[in-house]
Order: sequence, then structure tokens, then C-alpha cells
Amino acid sequence: MRVVALVDGEHYPDVTRWALAEAAAAGFRVEAALLIGGVEKLPAGGRLDVGDVPVRRADGDPMGALAAALDEVRPEGVLDLSDAPVLAYERRMEAAAVALARGVPYLGPDFRFDPPWTEPAIPPATVGVIGTGKRVAKTGVSGHLARLAAAEGLAPVVVAMGRGGPPSPVVAGPEDVTVDALLARADRGEHAASDYLEDALTAGVPTVGARRAGGGMGGRPFATNVGEAARVAARGAGLVILEGSGASLPPVPWDAGVLVVPSSVPLAHVAGYGGPLRVLLSDLAILIMSPGPRAGTENLSALDSHIRRLRPGIRIAHAVLDPVPLADVRDKDVFVATTAAGVSDWLVERLERTAGCRVVGISARLADRAGLEEDLASAPRFDVLATELKAAAVDVAARRALERGAEVVFLDNRPRAVGGDGEVDDLLREVAGLARERAAGRPERPAR
Repeated sequence: MRVVALVDGEHYPDVTRWALAEAAAAGFRVEAALLIGGVEKLPAGGRLDVGDVPVRRADGDPMGALAAALDEVRPEGVLDLSDAPVLAYERRMEAAAVALARGVPYLGPDFRFDPPWTEPAIPPATVGVIGTGKRVAKTGVSGHLARLAAAEGLAPVVVAMGRGGPPSPVVAGPEDVTVDALLARADRGEHAASDYLEDALTAGVPTVGARRAGGGMGGRPFATNVGEAARVAARGAGLVILEGSGASLPPVPWDAGVLVVPSSVPLAHVAGYGGPLRVLLSDLAILIMSPGPRAGTENLSALDSHIRRLRPGIRIAHAVLDPVPLADVRDKDVFVATTAAGVSDWLVERLERTAGCRVVGISARLADRAGLEEDLASAPRFDVLATELKAAAVDVAARRALERGAEVVFLDNRPRAVGGDGEVDDLLREVAGLARERAAGRPERPAR
């Protein structure tokens, strides 16, 4: 394997030469050694001589120097022969992110990180919508981007992978997400609230459902059929939106990326672990703020700083999610079912003010079937169940509502900017445009 080796000045030069010889004996062809930092054991002047291997210097910018080395040398891997304190835990994960973002494995004495992409790129322009974890609003953002793209005539198709997705890719459209159609899916034992169905419902565009199991440190699923789903979506699509699942990344390369982050996320989940990789793969970061007591506003400045340090030039939006009923509920008594905990008062006020309804009850236990059953059993009379299409929305909430003679109306969660670099709609249109520009200019390419 052709590699760039990371070395440091905390090892004596003869020890570094020995390590490089051991690497060669193990089958590595070291094309260049990058002196990542450290001076304690280097001779006066800081020069490192490792024989025939060319040495590059980081000169205070180890991540930038590594990126430049990878772009110029085009190795098959990065071999990390350095150690703390030069590459402490956080900096090592940043180095891994730089390599993985360029499709290059990152190897060390007792670890190996592989890039998330296992599938070839598809011909249409692609946007990846990824996140730092579960229920951070990836589906809401994907659906909103699809709506905007459809309005501009771009013929978008969403590919959504999930832990409850179908065993083979399934195409869905608006006609497949009526209440009756979803109940029929539940009767057949299918997951009737899978993300691809929510996308079809809220965006009104074709979607392709896929599944995945497991998720690696670099976002690669253990098993997934997303590659097949993406090829299905590519037939006739003008723009393909690849929606991640939890912290897992689609295994198909994309042209432009959107990272969705809750503003209350621990800073280490963005600045450390696999966070830097996700930032490097994105052109827009949307920080989703909770309108309740867990808004995370105290995190915003630090999150902005970390994200812009890792990815200079990235666009950032601060946004809240507005609940939007997908049918008229004006002057009706409404019971709300949601997965969002801790925002009941705001949600009730927002719905009553914007939709003109009366909210008579709310359950934040949509993802807890037993708890949801309890909340619905004790609910007062209501005309309409307004529910997100998630978790137990169909097999429990919709069934119980219909048994009570109530109507079922689904809720969308739409991002609205409250700060940052601009309006969410404008920033998402920019990302779609960027994806199309890059797709038009790319050669037939390997994984990103």
C-alpha cells in the first residue's frame, strides 16, 4: 500500500527511520513522511533526515499540510507513526477526518478507519444530508430541500436509509402515504413510518427507501442497500438527495453536503470523535435550536467557531422547526403526538397561532408505544390527531384516533432561520446549485 506516513519530532530521528523501515517490511510503500509537529528530539535547526523518504513539514498547520500532501501524492492510505502529545486524541481524529474526507484510509498501530463510501458515484447531481445523531431533523431538512428543488423544476428524488427500511429498495410517492395506505403497510408488518415515507408525504416527490444496520466511527454502515437504492433513484432524477440515518452516512459519494446539528449537542460531538469528518463533508451546517429550555443557545458561538475552524467558508444557519399541519385544522380540537420532548408549551402556542386550531392535549411519547397508548387513552375528546410520521404514528396513534372517530392529519417540521448566514431556503438553494455545478464539472470519479 502506498502511504503518507505521519511522524513527529518527539521520536529520535533514528527511531523514526527504524519505524519507516519496519513499515516497509510490513508491505507499506512510504511515498512521503509528514513531520506533523514536535521538536524535542530533533537536531538544531529542526531538520529530520529519514533517508530516501522525502520529508514534508507541517509548519504549524498539520491538517492543512496533510490535506496538501494527500492531494499531491495521492496515496492509498495514511500511516500514523506519531503519538501524543503531538497528535492527542482530538487532533488525531481531525487527521483521520482529513484522510477519510478524501477517500483515503487512516491506519495506525492498533486501528484502521475506512472512508464511508463503498459505492460508486451516480450520474445525477447529489446532495448528502447528514447529522450528528438520531432525530436531529435530517428528514425535515431533506424534505424541505426536495420541496425547494421541485419548485425550481430540478426533478428531485430522495434516497432515505433507516434502521427500519425495506429489505429491497422501495419507491414511494404521495399516493403511497395516505392514512389508509400507511395502515395497510402496518397490517403487512412493514415499518409504516420509515423516513422515505415521511419524505414522500412532506415533500410530495418520489422517494426511495433503503435500510442499514450498524454504524462505524467514520459513518460507514455495517450492511446497507443504499447503493442499489441510489441507482434506482438516478433513473430520471435531476437531483438526488441522499439522507443519512442517525450518525451513519450514505455510502454513495455526494457533490455537496448539508450537516444538521442540534444546538444543544455536546461540543465534543462536533469538534471531536467523528464530528470533524462530518463537518469536512458539508457545505452548509444547520444548527437546530429547540425553542424550549434546552435551546442550546449557549453552545451556538462555540459550535460556530469549531465548525468554521474545521471548514473555512462553510455556511451556517441557526434554525427552529415550525410545525406545519398538512391539512386544514382551523377551528378544530386537536391532539398532538410528537417525538420532541420539553417543547410542549411552545408547540401548542405555535400551532394554535399559525394553524388556528385549539390544542386540547399533547403527547411527546410518540417513540414510546406503551406511553403513547396511555396518553391517548386519557386524552379528552378531539376532532383531529396531528402527528409527525415517525415511530408509532401509524400502528398506534392513527389507529386509536380513527377508533375514536377523529381525523388524522400529519405534521411536517420545517426549518426557519433565526440567525446565521441567511435564510434557510436561500442557503439550501445554494447547496443544490453547488451540487449541480460540481456534478457538471466532475470527471467519472472514484469515491470522493
